[in-house]
This record gives sequence, structure tokens and C-alpha cells, in this order.
Amino acid sequence: MIPNERLEQIKERFEFLEAKLSGGVDTSEIAALSREYAELKPVVAEIDAYRGLMSAQSEAEHLLGDAEMRALAEDELLGLKEAIPEAESALRLALLPKDAADARPAILEIRPGTGGEEAALFAGDLLRMYQRHAETKGWKFNLIEYSESEIGGVKEAVANISGEGVFARLKYESGVHRVQRVPETESGGRIHTSAATVAVLPEAEDVDIEIPTTDIRIDTMRASGAGGQHVNTTDSAVRITHIPTGVVVTSSEKSQHQNRAIAMQVLRAKLFDLERRRADDERAAARKSQVGSGDRSERIRTYNFPQGRVTDHRIGLTLYRLGEVIGGDLDEVIDALTAEDQAAKLAEHGL
Repeated sequence: MIPNERLEQIKERFEFLEAKLSGGVDTSEIAALSREYAELKPVVAEIDAYRGLMSAQSEAEHLLGDAEMRALAEDELLGLKEAIPEAESALRLALLPKDAADARPAILEIRPGTGGEEAALFAGDLLRMYQRHAETKGWKFNLIEYSESEIGGVKEAVANISGEGVFARLKYESGVHRVQRVPETESGGRIHTSAATVAVLPEAEDVDIEIPTTDIRIDTMRASGAGGQHVNTTDSAVRITHIPTGVVVTSSEKSQHQNRAIAMQVLRAKLFDLERRRADDERAAARKSQVGSGDRSERIRTYNFPQGRVTDHRIGLTLYRLGEVIGGDLDEVIDALTAEDQAAKLAEHGL
């Protein structure tokens, strides 16, 4: 049972904000108060729905003593028996602290790990997997940095993905992805294990991260690529180094001005992610053991082609749907990861 005192506190705060915003407020407070009001509104809706059902249950139980109304009351209680647990579960989730970055666009980075050219080919498979997943969700997928290996694999890919709830869905994808299959480069038919690293960062806004010009070094250089649209014969590629942290980002589109903007966008996302991680570590030492830790060095998933199997090692989930998953159908995996993370947070917050 959720403590009624806690629900009352939320309702009172919401009503206070509603009254203050409708009655006129100092312009310096509007943004903060409006944001808090918007965050509490869906929580209050869940509280009202839950309380409405509890009230209906109480009324129906009272009518059980009325011979004429008994049958009707029993039917209503039967329906409430299913509806109340569902409403309580939804309310518990609504009461969890929100990750402010969940609604943001994401920066996706993919790089090959161990395995040479096969790792680069696998990195290309992952890039297409996320691109197709974005298409099924109606998200916008914009490739902002791409370099190809000699046989068509991916040496590095950086993309911006925007749409509804992008970071909330993709934040569990950060880590080492491993593939087991017979490589195209292998003539003996032996199964090899290769890996690629995925990083998903919430896109940062200018107000999130202030980067003094004295903290960065900007170098221009001649871009290089595998050919076609990636060839660039002018010194327009940009590399930005954040001196305090050593973080380096590059962009090699045709416009130097565009490259600076892209590189700064990625740099802000990286620094914002570093700050979020520092805050997470301070709040909970156990954070890294949770599903959503996003540890870049953690082996999170294996794609086994001979057996058509995908295994997510964090939650012990195994699916024999490799073709669909690598084809972009990630919902079953992401839903399971989300549920596991929510369960851990509910236990952590005593809900």
C-alpha cells in the first residue's frame, strides 16, 4: 500500500503550483515552476485514477449488504479486483524519480573492438540495426560522422537520433556487443568472436554545459574516407580537444562551419554524459550493478549467428530471433531491460 501522506504531499504541491502559475508569477520563476508542474501533472493523474478506483471499491463493498444491489456490487468488485493492482503499479512507476534526459534526442557512437575487419563489419551491422529501429519508431536518424574500412565495414560512426523518448529507449544499449559467426573474411569456415562498442549519450543543450573557449583546442585537417560521398579534398575536417578532460571529437563533412557545429554538439553530449555519470556515482555506489549503468567496458549482449540466438547478459534474456533483432526489431529486448531497471528502482525507493 502506497502511504496516503506521500500522495497528499504531491497533490498539495501540484495545487500550489497550479494556483501560483494561474495567479501570476515572477518571470524568473516561470520556467522552473512550469517544468515542475508538467512533471507532476501525469503523477497526479495516476493518483486520481487510483483513488477513484479505491473509492469505487469502498462503495461497492458497502452495497454488498443491500439485497437488491448485491449482484451489481459483486460484478463491480470483480472488475475492480483486476483494475486496482494495475492502477497501483502504474502509480508506483509514476512516483519514481524521472531521468531528465529521457525525453532528449541521443548521440549514438559505434566503433569496432577486437576482431579486425570482422569487427568493423559487425559495427556496420549494428549501425544498420539502429537505423532500421529508428525508422520503425518514426525517429529521425542523421549520420553525422562516418568512416569506412577497406572492405565496407565501419571504423567509426556517429549519429544523431531525434524523436519521442529516444534516449529513454536507447540508453540501455551502451556497452560491448559481441558477435559469434563465420566471418566473410574466413575461408576455413571457423566461428570467430568479434566485438563492437556502442555508446548512447543524451544530447546536451547549451544551458547544460558551458564550454569556455579557453578549454578547447580546434584543429582543421584534411578529411579522409573510403570513397564516394566521404571523400573530401579540402582542409575542412575539424578536431576539437577538450583540454581539461582530454575528450577529442572530430567531424569531416564538407563544410568547416558545419563540422565545428557538429563537433561541438558531440562534445557537449560527451561532457554532459561525464557529468551525469559523476552525479550517478555520488548518489549510489551500486549504480554500476544496475541495468542502466551504461558501462562502456561491460559486455552486454551476444549475437550468435550459428544458433540464431541473441543473449542479453545483464538480465539473462535469450531470444532465438536473431534475424529480427539484427534487422531492427529491438522492442522485446528494450522492454525487458526497461522492466528490470524499473523493478530495481522500485525496490531502491521502497515502492
